[in-house]
Amino acid sequence: MMIKGLFDWQTRFEQLDNCGDPLVKLQEIVKWEQFRSSLETIRDKERKSNAGRKPFDVILMFKVMILQSLYNLSDDQLEFQIRDRLSFMRFLGLGIGDTVPDAKTIWFFREQLTEAKLIENLFTQFDKFLSESGFSAKKGQIIDASIVAAPKQRNSRDENKAVKQGDIPEEWSENKKRQKDTDARWVKKNGKTYFGYKNHINIDADHKLIRNFEVTEASVHDSNVFEDILDKKNSSRDVWADSAYSSKEKREALKEKGFRGRIQCKGYRNKKLSDFQIACNHKRAKIRCRVEHVFGVQAMRAGSLIIRTIGIVRAKAKIGLRNLAYNIDRYCLLAGA
Repeated sequence: MMIKGLFDWQTRFEQLDNCGDPLVKLQEIVKWEQFRSSLETIRDKERKSNAGRKPFDVILMFKVMILQSLYNLSDDQLEFQIRDRLSFMRFLGLGIGDTVPDAKTIWFFREQLTEAKLIENLFTQFDKFLSESGFSAKKGQIIDASIVAAPKQRNSRDENKAVKQGDIPEEWSENKKRQKDTDARWVKKNGKTYFGYKNHINIDADHKLIRNFEVTEASVHDSNVFEDILDKKNSSRDVWADSAYSSKEKREALKEKGFRGRIQCKGYRNKKLSDFQIACNHKRAKIRCRVEHVFGVQAMRAGSLIIRTIGIVRAKAKIGLRNLAYNIDRYCLLAGA
């Protein structure tokens, strides 16, 4: 029988390194302590006495949020994976005998971030760090939106009508209300119907980092938040977007704000695109397509982008954390290259 030695875990970690554990670089390259002062603000009102177990370190819990966002794990799944996966444990600085945050603790910490409206502040703080680290927004900005699916609601027509009008059906019990997302909306795209929210993002064309974002119901048209997420700090005034943003009003609004619109032209049934417009679209698409890489990376890393929160406030927090996690992961790739 083989007897396990004192350094067996260290040997296993070395084997993980040889397999290319991506969390090693994430741990080493990112300056996690930069978030501490902001995160500590949610602890000011948390402990009213010294009785009971001390809370987990805020940096550890923030890194738990990043893991959850990168891999799209539920609270219960995340608790299991932290206990089960050596790579997760090492990333969080936990040993075999250490206490692991349970699903309720993970949920509660995310709720604290949400109630304190801290996620957007953390996103802005890290964006400032990116600029100071040599990754400022350059070569123009690209704007696009992606549908984020939520569990479909099985409501009757009358119930859906009431929800759209902002009313809660009187026959719904309190338990049923807690399980119903009355903020998410239906939308049809390319002949398919979706239910959920939209993640509107602005990335810089140079580094493919998310510079601004907004979360809305899925039914909100992409162009409705176009001007809200423009980045004035980009070194170039070029703005790329697909034909969903193509309108005379949007082009004029960009011009008035000092931007150069590189929006793809849109053809209509009785007004087809000219050869010149087709050539322009083809040229612009070579740059505009970089935003699709961002959505693709998020989907590939997470496996599924569906969110299971209730209400737009929690959806904004969940999607905001996902965008921040993408930027942290992208920075790790750029800084480590």
